[in-house]
Amino acid sequence: MSRIDQQGDWVWIKPPSNGEFDIPTGCKIVRTDRGRTLVCDDNDHEYWIPSDQVLKGMHLTSQRGVEDMITLGDLHEHAILRNLHLRYKKREIYTYIGSMLVAINPYEILPIYTKTQVTQYQGKKIGDVPPHIFAIGDNAYQDLKREQKDQCIVISGESGAGKTESTKLILQYLAAISGKHSWIEQQIIDANPILEAFGNAKTKSRIVHQNKGERNYHIFYAMLAGMSREEKKKLELEDAPKYQYLTGGQTLTCDGRNDASEFVDIKAAMKVLSFSDDDIWNILRLLGAILHLGNLKYKGVVVQNLDTTEVNDPVNSARVATLLGVQKSLLIDSLTRKTITAQGEKVVSSLSKEAAHNARDAFVKAIYGRIFVRIVDQINKTLYKAQMKQRISIGVLDIFGFENFDVNSFEQLCINYANENLQQFFVKHIFKMEQEDYTREGINWQHIEFVDNQEILDMIGMKPMNLMSLIDEESKFPKGTDMTMLAKLQSTHDSKTIYLKSKYDQSKAFGIQHFAGAVYYSVPGFLEKNRDSFSADLREMIDKSSNQFLCDLFNQENGIVDMNRRHMTLSSQFRTSLDALMRTLGVCQPSFVRCIKPNELKKSNLFDRDLCVRQLRYSGMMETARIRRAGYPIRHTYKEFVERYRILGVGIPPAHKTDCRVASKKICERILNNVGEDYQFGHTKIFLKDSHDLLLEEKRTTVYLRYAKICLKLSKLKLFCKIFL
Repeated sequence: MSRIDQQGDWVWIKPPSNGEFDIPTGCKIVRTDRGRTLVCDDNDHEYWIPSDQVLKGMHLTSQRGVEDMITLGDLHEHAILRNLHLRYKKREIYTYIGSMLVAINPYEILPIYTKTQVTQYQGKKIGDVPPHIFAIGDNAYQDLKREQKDQCIVISGESGAGKTESTKLILQYLAAISGKHSWIEQQIIDANPILEAFGNAKTKSRIVHQNKGERNYHIFYAMLAGMSREEKKKLELEDAPKYQYLTGGQTLTCDGRNDASEFVDIKAAMKVLSFSDDDIWNILRLLGAILHLGNLKYKGVVVQNLDTTEVNDPVNSARVATLLGVQKSLLIDSLTRKTITAQGEKVVSSLSKEAAHNARDAFVKAIYGRIFVRIVDQINKTLYKAQMKQRISIGVLDIFGFENFDVNSFEQLCINYANENLQQFFVKHIFKMEQEDYTREGINWQHIEFVDNQEILDMIGMKPMNLMSLIDEESKFPKGTDMTMLAKLQSTHDSKTIYLKSKYDQSKAFGIQHFAGAVYYSVPGFLEKNRDSFSADLREMIDKSSNQFLCDLFNQENGIVDMNRRHMTLSSQFRTSLDALMRTLGVCQPSFVRCIKPNELKKSNLFDRDLCVRQLRYSGMMETARIRRAGYPIRHTYKEFVERYRILGVGIPPAHKTDCRVASKKICERILNNVGEDYQFGHTKIFLKDSHDLLLEEKRTTVYLRYAKICLKLSKLKLFCKIFL
């Protein structure tokens, strides 16, 4: 049906193309002219469009913007995006969607984190004051005291979205309102830059390889930029461009980071957390060894028709041997040979060049992983006070977001599986909130269903013959390869719609239809990464090392549990840790903070619609809209409903002169009785389906069109009278 819009009306218009992240845009009607409509968008750009590109009128709540998007009358993703854009333009970077906070990185310093704001938000309920990260912290703190129940604040988002800063602000706020800024609170805050430096890369990259545009872990760049000349000389280190492990992504800097000054901050934070000077130096010494290991030059040779490897690099091999505290000859032998014990006898074989590279990389990952564990253990040891009888707590989880790169591998599968688990946790919480809203309004909601992502979780890691278990199984077969693993995955799961077979027969990849979209995983290297082991020769070499710190890192595994872990695949370790995390979250009262970066350039006042839509989908936030649409997505207060649709009734007075609930029922009985789907009347709002909204808008347009024709006739009659009478 053709529609007519009045000048000044706010409407939704179709996107100009059908791209993956193209969604309707909100615009204001400037004027119409012979099948064309001049519109003005939220960036104040005016342009003509065909009138049939106008989809429908905009709900009043979307026109003016809201602090809590759960109150948007028309809760669709285009309404969520526009609301965030409107507020971002006013430097209102925080917006609620229920109890979840959306935080858009402003890429500028805003004066909204002072003592004044701390006082403003202390003891206030969410909704009593404007949205703010402090409100999330205070709400968790008040719930902790009132309900005596553990709280968790889940902070997620892409790299550059502001997760780390949000975590820091939450911790600072909790420290401020606890009554005193104690030493342990300072230690908690100082743990953050350490964990970020050792645990974060620009994106979640591997230590031995980075995709284009990625950096390795921040600590490497920080130490090379911040160490003194004497310190670098002791470790025989140069600048970052000299190291293979740091240049794979062709990116040495990270916008917004000053590596040299951050190194000073990291060392200071480590001192606060009881790391001794020797501890810090021993860690730096091993990091230096890792960089030199990455530069080792290998040469493949054939001896008696067997592939073997030589290390023709006396300089780097000597550096590594010195830093690891081992003999150079033992190091070279351990890196190029493999010893297997069979029937009580040792059999030594040479490694091919590729196998030697893999052995070296596995060794490096083992060293770095144990350094990180030691750092976390030291932080926990410092923070834990035996005399503290802590029964309840607030946990802050800063977690990596959903990932989909040009090339995705085993790491991305693990990361995205974790996000699928968190997504289900989030969806269940949102559905519970919807149920509570229906209950408050007296709406029957028992028949409302929604689809969660359980099928995806089952396929990846929960049900028998899941992807992870099949990968594990193939990892344990001596003759298992990445391609035999792929064949097994496809033969088991090919019939599932969420399992995506590669479009090309020769492709070494498989895909999964995740909640956030389709992701294809390249299988080369899957099994080697999953085995997560390095050779017994290197392990034996460590036992002979004079570097006591290195020996301690590997000998801390002597417990029974740790010995078992040594034989666990990486996916098994990951799932065990993830299960423990989800159990912990499951007994907590959750709060969610979704961090969004508005553009890739890290500029203020720049809002990239496509980028933001992608993040909204990847964050799972659109599930709020999907769950709402499973029930009654369109909601009006009775006053709003009467003001917009009273022209569709008979003898309906203006909203301020009538009982709006009664008037709304009369309008619905007249217009919606023949619509198959039901609508419901709550205590303060009317609950509608999309079909009701479409019909009401069409009827409203018809009435306005009739009025317009009458007005046109009257204006022509008036003109006729003026000319001829």
